[in-house]
Amino acid sequence: MEEEAEVEHVGKLSIVESETHDDMCTTLVMHGEDHTLGNVVRHMLMKNPDVEFAGYSIPHPSENKINLRIQTYQTPCLTALYRALDDITDVCDHVLESIDKAEQSYVEPAARQ
Repeated sequence: MEEEAEVEHVGKLSIVESETHDDMCTTLVMHGEDHTLGNVVRHMLMKNPDVEFAGYSIPHPSENKINLRIQTYQTPCLTALYRALDDITDVCDHVLESIDKAEQSYVEPAARQ
């Protein structure tokens, strides 16, 4: 049976080490996170054609962490994760810009009256 042990974490992310180290199949633990980030990261990972599987679970409702499992075809899992996080940042930036534009178009006509 394969033994898995979580590497001591510094910060938000740690990698769960297994006996058979494989860059294309990794389990990560994101500390201090819940469904809010877990579902967004999973969704962005699955939009990547290099990702074969991405899923997350919360081990227990009282634990403030998520287990994120990533399997890729050829790309290392951490590369896929970084790409997903960059994509999330881009989406958030776009949403903020859209909100700012909508606010300006709402405020400017009211100021002219």
